[in-house]
Amino acid sequence: MASFYFFLHVLCIFAPLYFNWSAFWVAFALHHITGLFGISVSYHRNLSHRSFNLPKFLEYLLAYCGVHALQGDPIGWVSTHRSHHQFVDTERDPHSPIQGFLFSYMTWMFDSNSYAKKVCSDKSLNDFEEIGENNFPCVRKYGRADNVGDLEKQTFYRFIHKTYLLHPIILAILLFHIGGIPFLIWGMGVRIVTLQHLTFMVNSVCHTWGKQPWKTNNLSTNNWLVGLFVFGEGWHNNHHAFEYSARFGLEWWQIDFGWYVIMFLEAIGVATNVKQPSQTHKQRLAMY
Repeated sequence: MASFYFFLHVLCIFAPLYFNWSAFWVAFALHHITGLFGISVSYHRNLSHRSFNLPKFLEYLLAYCGVHALQGDPIGWVSTHRSHHQFVDTERDPHSPIQGFLFSYMTWMFDSNSYAKKVCSDKSLNDFEEIGENNFPCVRKYGRADNVGDLEKQTFYRFIHKTYLLHPIILAILLFHIGGIPFLIWGMGVRIVTLQHLTFMVNSVCHTWGKQPWKTNNLSTNNWLVGLFVFGEGWHNNHHAFEYSARFGLEWWQIDFGWYVIMFLEAIGVATNVKQPSQTHKQRLAMY
């Protein structure tokens, strides 16, 4: 894993030598397709939190966009994120800055303990809290391994889980065939590395610096700069306060491109059961 990401960063070193505007716009378009539609709208708001519903064909299409962000397949990404919310800013949070800023930013991905292990005990996961981690070796150190049953039941997500790396490899070959080395470097290297680091900022910066308008009992903050560059994901204290909400930027001035996409899908009758926090819930959690 570490060597793979190192290779992507090395690839970016050559980006200035192979710059052309076609390659730039390919990277720009794929950045938004995979980051905005794939990660923010699909992986995060739709699959992890079920904050709105989509027809299955569109749900699968947007999730497939997320596969090409190279941040993990839907089952793995959603499992990690749900664990983050369940154990936020505790020792069992997969990527909390309580274990160091660098850990929450990137190195958590290289910790083998953070990956789900097959549950191989006949005891239920509820017993884990009672008997202790040492006596329950088949539960991962961070989070829990049984929180994505809704995705694991679906053939599409199981197929993507088993064939995950094949899909970005096919995209890389296609880009090289169309535009040569510039399309490969910009469409894969620059695009993936940029989106990765922006996503890392949500896990780290937005649990370290920013404002906390809501009583969440964790370190999550609203950081306007991260919100601007990561499709509204930087309104992270909002999100942890109302994790069921499809809307992260709760004020009119809080730019939230993921929410704008969902609003459009709702307006044309595609997105249904779109959830937002009630005024009562806001009043209960307001800090001031």
